[in-house]
Amino acid sequence: MISETNQILGEYSLDIKQAYYYSSDGDTRLSILVHATSRGQLEEIPCGTSISGYLDWDLKTYEQHHHEFIKFLPLSVDRKTTLLKQNADMLMTRILKEGEVTNTEKTSFSLNMMDGFISESANLLLLRVMGWRRKVPQNAKFLTFDGEGKLCHSTYEALGFQTIHLGSEQAEVLVVEQTVHSNEDIPMTWQYYLLPDGHLAKRIQVGSPFCCIITKMPIMREEDEFDPKPVFEKKHLEWEEDVQLFAIFRDRKEELQASHATYMRHHPEAQTLISDFLLFLLLRQPSNVVTFAAEYFGPFARALDRPPPFRSSSRPSPFRNPCSSSVPHPSLEEITEKSSEEKTEDSFS
Repeated sequence: MISETNQILGEYSLDIKQAYYYSSDGDTRLSILVHATSRGQLEEIPCGTSISGYLDWDLKTYEQHHHEFIKFLPLSVDRKTTLLKQNADMLMTRILKEGEVTNTEKTSFSLNMMDGFISESANLLLLRVMGWRRKVPQNAKFLTFDGEGKLCHSTYEALGFQTIHLGSEQAEVLVVEQTVHSNEDIPMTWQYYLLPDGHLAKRIQVGSPFCCIITKMPIMREEDEFDPKPVFEKKHLEWEEDVQLFAIFRDRKEELQASHATYMRHHPEAQTLISDFLLFLLLRQPSNVVTFAAEYFGPFARALDRPPPFRSSSRPSPFRNPCSSSVPHPSLEEITEKSSEEKTEDSFS
């Protein structure tokens, strides 16, 4: 903070970061914490301001504390303003202390009538977004509070780009002018000089004898650039030529062979069943081996209902596709019934 004659009057700091907000009802929300302080002396009179506020990602205020003081003897002024969001209302508490006299005022505002409201802490974040985007929306107009805690309008206007010198370096800044149009007092105007990464380089209050300016160029934040996702071509796996994969295959093969041999030793009836099926398959030689095997082993399946001992031969088999154009081979029951009919005809003849 310097005067018109470049005399250092104090310092101003601004910090914006993510933080957790603990509401009165016990909820925890990830929010944005804005903290700004200024300390200095104006004509050897100590004065200062501090703003601390929690915001959501839509710039809506959860809670804000604003403290101003001027230690002017014999009558010092200390003013504290608190905003607190509770349910559907915004509660404002103003404590004004002049000398030894303290006045407290509490006001409640419905959130329905505060659509588009921007508090002091939200204003600092909004300016950083404008500086990062390098533009100000046309007809930017928001609700805010004036110095007396009354609702009014705040407007933003872009004044173009300027080049400022910071030591031995220079940078192009976007100049944004904010004006608070009070309904009961004269308008208050500020000019903000914003660096390409959104940081505040200079602040001037129109009509004030001092301004705020950074002393050196900060480390500029650049836009993140992401490398393209690598593309890996599919390679043909020659597992037979790979020593490790072939060893795994050989071990697994031997393990399965040993397991199958052990099972067959413990269940000799399986060998008899398979031999009987192969013998019957070679005798009938069906055109569709899969369907023939399904009909042969179907009665042994636990999931299927056990067929009746005397089933009609005209009943379709559940293993056959009625829409199939292939000529089906005769079922086991048809073969059995056909054999019985041939024997009957031979006896009559």
